[in-house]
Formats: sequence, C-alpha cells, structure tokens
Amino acid sequence: MRRLLIVAIPYLWLLAFFLVPFVIVLKISLSDTALARPPYFPQLDLYAGWTGVRDFLSGLDLENFAFLATDALYWKAYLSSLRIAAVSTLIALLVGYPIAYAMARANQSWRPTLLMLVILPFWISFLIRVYSWMGILGQEGYLNQLLIGVGIISDPLTILNTNVAVYIGIVYTYLPFMVLPIYASLGRMDESLLEAAEDLGCSRFQAFRLVTLPLSRPGIIAGCFLVFIPAIGEFVIPSLLGGSGTLMIGKVLWEEFFSNRDWPVASAVAIVLLLILIVPIIIFQRNEQRRQEAES
Repeated sequence: MRRLLIVAIPYLWLLAFFLVPFVIVLKISLSDTALARPPYFPQLDLYAGWTGVRDFLSGLDLENFAFLATDALYWKAYLSSLRIAAVSTLIALLVGYPIAYAMARANQSWRPTLLMLVILPFWISFLIRVYSWMGILGQEGYLNQLLIGVGIISDPLTILNTNVAVYIGIVYTYLPFMVLPIYASLGRMDESLLEAAEDLGCSRFQAFRLVTLPLSRPGIIAGCFLVFIPAIGEFVIPSLLGGSGTLMIGKVLWEEFFSNRDWPVASAVAIVLLLILIVPIIIFQRNEQRRQEAES
C-alpha cells in the first residue's frame, strides 16, 4: 500500500492539474462561440440524461482547428514563436556554456558562491526583472546613456519594442536553466580524462572538443529543452519588451481569450501549441532515459 500510495500521488497530481484541464480545454476547442456566459456552446446537461449527452456530442466539431489552418495569422505566429525560441535557445547556449564551464573549473571553495550568483535572479519577481529591462533598453535608458557617454553612438538606439529586446529578455530570464544542467554535467566529469588526452598529444582545444564537449552533451540537450519549451509560449516578455510588432503565439492566445473573448478559437490555439510542445518533451524524456541507462 505504501508503494502504491507513493506511485499514485504523482499520477493523481497529473490527473487533477493536467489531464482534467486538458480535457476541458479540448472540449471548449470543439465548441462554437456564443454571446453568453460561458461564451461557447454546447453545454453538457446531465439532467437531460442520454438525450443531453447525445445533443452535447453532436454539437462538437473541428471548425476551430480548420479556421486555424486557413488563417495566416495563427501559423505565422507559430512559426515566429518557434524561430524566436530557437534563436533565444542558441544565444543562451553560447552565453551559458562558458559560464558553466568557468564554474565547473573554478576552485571548489568558490563553486557554491558562483552557483548562488546564478540562482540569485530567481529571488526577485519575474515581472520586476522584465520591467527593469524596459528602463535599461529604452531610448533614454541606461544602455543608451552609457553608449552615448562613452562616445560609441551619437543618437540613441531603438532596442525596446523590437525582437532584439525580446531575445535579450528571454535569454536573461532563462539563462540559469541553461547554465545549471551544463554545470551539473561538467561537474561530474573526470578531469583525469583531459590529462590523458593531453598526454596522448591533444592540445587543450582538441581535448575540449573530443572529451569535454561530448561528455557535456546531456547537459546541453537538457538546457536547450528547458529554455526552448517555455520560450515558445512566452507572453510577458514579448508583451512588455516586444510591443505590438512582435508576433508570438502567447500574445495571440491572450488576445483571443481576453480581447476577442473567442474561447473556442483560443482553446484550439492552446491545443495546437501543446501538441507542438509534446514533440520536444518526448525527445527530452527519451534522451534522459538513455542517459540514465548508460550511467547505470
């Protein structure tokens, strides 16, 4: 019974907070818009018995998904979200790998301090951190004042309300999710392998390319997925830093729910987004399973 209880708790959690909401959203995505409360129909009337269930099921259709396929706004938003998430993930990898490598090669006494500095931004509200970038990247922000004061530029740069600001915000926000898995992989690496590679005639760069980089691959894959998956559906960062010109599916989803009050179409957008995210999640889980099997 104890083992059964331990196994049942996570499954009950997934049932209550994932499967049930997913079924509700799926049901709304198959409904039609109505000027009522709630703003969709049909409604399930259990008091009508099987007749109510039959009428409810007959009113469901796939018109909202067909509408998404025909309207260019939605598939452009999906493609734009995938592009922004992929570029942000690549930038986070290029920035985060040297940080993780330096942390793993630092003195043992300094590693807890460096790890705390990476985690430190999580102690501050996410919304406050994004708002602070508005003050930094604005035309009269600290970045433009610094560049003008140093003499690099004469006129302020337009960074805020562009895709560049969105990239900066996403990379800054999710950088710890890239650093920590890579640092964990590099921290477990046996440094004697590097010494053996150098004894066999490898330069430091060759030892890094042939030994360090392959051994840190699980951390790289995990970090990329941990950044890419939430970045696709990001809403706050493109809304505050990207402005109206940035097209991401999170903004489209919010506008359909709260501005247009078209819950069926918004639910269909959410279902398609979830189906897109399932692919990298499955790949990530299989990669983790292979890594655990290899370590065992």
